[in-house]
Amino acid sequence: MNASNLDLFDAEEAPVATRERIGERAIVLRGLALSYVPELLPALEAIGRAAPFRHMTTPGGLRMSVALTNCGALGWTSDAHGYRYTRRDPQTGQPWPAMPAPFLRLARAAAAEAGFEDFRPDACLVNRYLPGTRLSLHQDRDEHDFAAPIVSVSLGIPAVFLFGGHARADRAARIPLHHGDVLVWGGPDRLRYHGVLPVKEAHHPLLGGQRINFTFREAGRP
Repeated sequence: MNASNLDLFDAEEAPVATRERIGERAIVLRGLALSYVPELLPALEAIGRAAPFRHMTTPGGLRMSVALTNCGALGWTSDAHGYRYTRRDPQTGQPWPAMPAPFLRLARAAAAEAGFEDFRPDACLVNRYLPGTRLSLHQDRDEHDFAAPIVSVSLGIPAVFLFGGHARADRAARIPLHHGDVLVWGGPDRLRYHGVLPVKEAHHPLLGGQRINFTFREAGRP
């Protein structure tokens, strides 16, 4: 991955965002992140060096198939003690890496585009999906309150996002997500169940056979 490859890829995929509403206060901003990619990927590599990707376990002892890490003042963790946010990486004992400036600019721009003007994320969960990995339907309920939206950025190979209702049994819409797409949901949609279908084999010019997802949140004090 070098600067010339980044320039070439940006030239081939112009960063023109289109809007696709999927709920009352939920929207997909197609291609919004493309112009940020030359800054996002080096910052991602630095985060991975400081806080390596790992497979966490659920409170019930199951190993998560998706590898993850965090940046920001708070980081999301899971183990036998439950789901929660912490100020330090349990693996290294160090504070989570600071949220890079381009991450913050993209998150706030996407939230504003979706009508959430005062979004101030203090946590960014970074997920790494390989072919076959998935994310079960769940709600994001570990934050201090639910007034702020969730901003989710997709990079790399495609995935199908499941966007359900307020009960796990509600039928979920299937939303294809591609490199550079940003999904924002909040307000009455904030606690809708969501997940990701098993990711299919594919190759991306910059990220190879993986999908990277940034999920920005206002977590508040743990």
